Amino acid sequence: METTMPALPRSPESFIRLVQERLHHLSPATFAFSANGDLSLHSAVLFLLGKDGDGEPYLILNKRSQRVRQPGDLCCPGGGIAPIIDRLLARWLNWPRMPLSRWPHGSWWRRHRKTDFSKLALLLAAALREGFEEMRLNPLGVRFLGPMPAQHLVMFKRAIYPMVGWVNNQKRFFPNWEVEKIITIPVAAFFDAANYARYRISFKTGTPGEPDMPYRDMPCFVHRHDGDDELLWGATYRITERFLKTIFDYVPPAMTSLPVIHRRLGRRYLEGTLPR
Repeated sequence: METTMPALPRSPESFIRLVQERLHHLSPATFAFSANGDLSLHSAVLFLLGKDGDGEPYLILNKRSQRVRQPGDLCCPGGGIAPIIDRLLARWLNWPRMPLSRWPHGSWWRRHRKTDFSKLALLLAAALREGFEEMRLNPLGVRFLGPMPAQHLVMFKRAIYPMVGWVNNQKRFFPNWEVEKIITIPVAAFFDAANYARYRISFKTGTPGEPDMPYRDMPCFVHRHDGDDELLWGATYRITERFLKTIFDYVPPAMTSLPVIHRRLGRRYLEGTLPR
């Protein structure tokens, strides 16, 4: 089925209001974990948006370095929850002029979803802390727009909770050893069917004489910039797809109609290299 490009709001502020309202209207039913229990299988990420010099919205992603698992993949900044420090940071987020206190739907959540609001604060604290560590994202310059439902990783037993944020003014980021570089993708590019493909992945066993594991097809988005193709796939693709559906009621083209991109993944992809 062919889809048409939706009309983007004309100003960044209109875009922000649209995202906030749609996320609030279709907010997650609940956060399926205990804030005081085992948090080792739960992560929080920032689905981070900003604007270019012309005011056009774009998505901000990290490209994973060769020293971590899944090197070369595009991902949202974020990571695991550090219970002690993130609980302390969660309290700070509610102070005046902090991200949660400025969120227009915060008071509604406090009244109607008090337990979930404390979990939301913990997740946002973890995502902002990781964003600072990975790319020196200024947490005071992030405008919180709302949460999205959790995504469950296919290759790793972990649930990812996306927190949508808007970067007000920061244009320069400073990646740490986990990040090769920062990638920005115009939101309008996600409405072009020519930017989608079918990612055909096979896995090398690493054992001499044994055949590769059967391939698997997944949808992906191809970001073409300065002669390089960056592939967005997996959990980050699914988060992006959910965002497009929630905010714009947009569905990417069916995978069966897309061109195929082949790749073989080895053990290093799953294990990475430890920092020196």
